[in-house]
Amino acid sequence: MAKFKITDQQQRRIRRKQSNSIVNAHNPHRGEKLLQSGELGPEQTGLVSTRYSNQVDVVTSPTSTPQRCYLRSNLDSVVTGDDVIWCPGEPYGVVCAVLPRKTQLERPDSRGKPRPVAANIDRIVIVIASEPRPHASLIDRYLIAIEHRDIQPILLLNKVDLPSDNKLLANNLAKVYRELGYQVIEVSARSCQGIDQLKMALQEHRSVFVGQSGVGKSSLINAICPAAETPVGSLSEAHTKGRHTTTTATLFFLPEGGQLIDSPGIREFGLTHLEEQDIVGGFTEFKPYLGHCKFRDCSHQNDPGCALQKALQAGKISPQRMQSYLLIKQSLSND
Repeated sequence: MAKFKITDQQQRRIRRKQSNSIVNAHNPHRGEKLLQSGELGPEQTGLVSTRYSNQVDVVTSPTSTPQRCYLRSNLDSVVTGDDVIWCPGEPYGVVCAVLPRKTQLERPDSRGKPRPVAANIDRIVIVIASEPRPHASLIDRYLIAIEHRDIQPILLLNKVDLPSDNKLLANNLAKVYRELGYQVIEVSARSCQGIDQLKMALQEHRSVFVGQSGVGKSSLINAICPAAETPVGSLSEAHTKGRHTTTTATLFFLPEGGQLIDSPGIREFGLTHLEEQDIVGGFTEFKPYLGHCKFRDCSHQNDPGCALQKALQAGKISPQRMQSYLLIKQSLSND
């Protein structure tokens, strides 16, 4: 069969069409043009299930098909979990407004400015495992970030059935937080140990999974919500830190009720947008001793009359948590 030859005019037409498609896909005023076209349906409420660079997926019920939408030009802070006012269209709809948030989880961007990553959540599930090696300071960073919000933390110890040199460390960490009154659930995505307990804890709540890459968040999501079919990665053999398998925060509806947001795996959680009193106040067991130091500008290290150091020596504060606080404080002063 002879090859079909494209003329120069046809090549120019193809390049022009491709260029227009790229411009339209990234045009921040695309939403405004669609609203003015009169081709969209009536305004209605919806829920953002996924946020992309300049578009979002919106759903109206657990069984509805997500509708890809552009954002109005004045909306630059729309995240997964937001309740929105939107207009449906074919193939794109438009998000017109964001309803007030009850809560939001933030993390600083590359310039240190806090940016929301998930909205209207009432439970945050901090996933740790013996592999990759767990770090108390990372757990405490999450706890500090949500201490002043109406969000309940749950510590999830995954991979409890797997052998590891860090197993004792992970178990001791879980013990410390359990004694502080935090809910701790031990699970295995592979053997399904503790999965029923996890489902009960998430039922009728909007939760978000956070934690290091490689701790098994995606495997756990697949265990409690098989329809999610979340891609699962493997630990990096070179660094044992895990490869990122999730690139956008996505909301899933749980079979037992409630929703779960899977956030991109992160190894650290910045707190540069918080004040010193927010940091120390994020350690719940410190609160009875705050304001009782001899000096108002006490650094809580070697200062005479430090109430926190006295509580530490009396066994009322664990050395692990005190060390974690000092490490976090030092890291922020170096930023």
